[in-house]
Amino acid sequence: MIPSQQTYDADILIIGGGLAGLTASIHLAKAGLRVILLEKHAYPQHKVCGEYVSNEVLPYLSYLGIAVDELAPARIHRFLLSTVAGKTIESTLPLGGFGVSRYAFDHFLANNARLAGVDIRQAEVMNVQFETETFTLTTSDEKAYTSKLVIGAYGKRSHLDKQLKRIFFLQESPWLGVKAHYQADFPTDLVALHNFEGGYCGLSQVENGVVNACYLTNYRSFKAFKNISTFQQNVLGKNPFLSDFFAKATPLFDKPLTISQISFSRKKPVDNHILMCGDTAGLIHPLCGNGMAMAIHSAKLVSELIIHFFTGKIANRLLLETQYTHIWSTEFKSRLLTGRIAQSLLSSPGITSILLKSLQLTPRVLPLIIRQTHGKPLVVNA
Repeated sequence: MIPSQQTYDADILIIGGGLAGLTASIHLAKAGLRVILLEKHAYPQHKVCGEYVSNEVLPYLSYLGIAVDELAPARIHRFLLSTVAGKTIESTLPLGGFGVSRYAFDHFLANNARLAGVDIRQAEVMNVQFETETFTLTTSDEKAYTSKLVIGAYGKRSHLDKQLKRIFFLQESPWLGVKAHYQADFPTDLVALHNFEGGYCGLSQVENGVVNACYLTNYRSFKAFKNISTFQQNVLGKNPFLSDFFAKATPLFDKPLTISQISFSRKKPVDNHILMCGDTAGLIHPLCGNGMAMAIHSAKLVSELIIHFFTGKIANRLLLETQYTHIWSTEFKSRLLTGRIAQSLLSSPGITSILLKSLQLTPRVLPLIIRQTHGKPLVVNA
């Protein structure tokens, strides 16, 4: 450690201030623990995200005192799937959900966290060390932080994954995500998933009548074109729904947000003794539309176990890590598997067309598939 570094101590250090990190910080702070959360970006900020949240998380957010209604989110109850050729099938969403931008939601959660007593600091974590049962984190502003436990909630991909030698980071991933907001005439209560050659695009409203368009594409499909606009016109535009949307919609960003090397490979929920949450622990395919709810759910799981650890109900670190690994797998393994299967099917327009025809003959099956990527309303365990 550099002698000039300032050192700060906490019961819990959280790396990353997205949905999982912020929700966990609020839960733990309300339990009386000293929480420092380190986030490299300032709030508010936009992120590549589908921005749909299943209602399964509402009881838990209410328990934490987080009133989502204050954000005036879009209330979503219907799901529509289309093929490249424009064939469609529609279903109700078993639990329903709400649409809210990460720009608004993360900022809102950060304000709630500060009110709960969380110490939020804007700094990038550069190094993580674990020795003699203590973590030491060093940051870009030459400060050091120590704690007994660390939650990793820093998102899909980070230089920390390389430092921690996480296996998935060494594997190339061909996926590229693109997201932008638009003013457009689009139903408030609908989330739509439109297939195109090499990927799929989700459309749904967030707050203030704004429409979020977020799509995932194989990089091989994208690299043949000069820019996003040309790609959207020549590839997404083959789907009549997407062609009509982009022709009529007015973009609200100067340029779309992008993120590359999105990995859907298996990750460990505990790595280097760090308790991983949200996308850091495992990323569900966006076509399943439930990554935001999973991030919030994982924050609940880890927070409850950490509280048991500090109150003596969990005797030691090994038991904490073992129980978290088990409960994370129990809650999310089947969802992630369903997402991988759905992604492999929907990556082929031909298979998508066959699948849609089958679903049209058996319409009750689609809600059952949707349930496989969603959970039940979250009940808080004291």
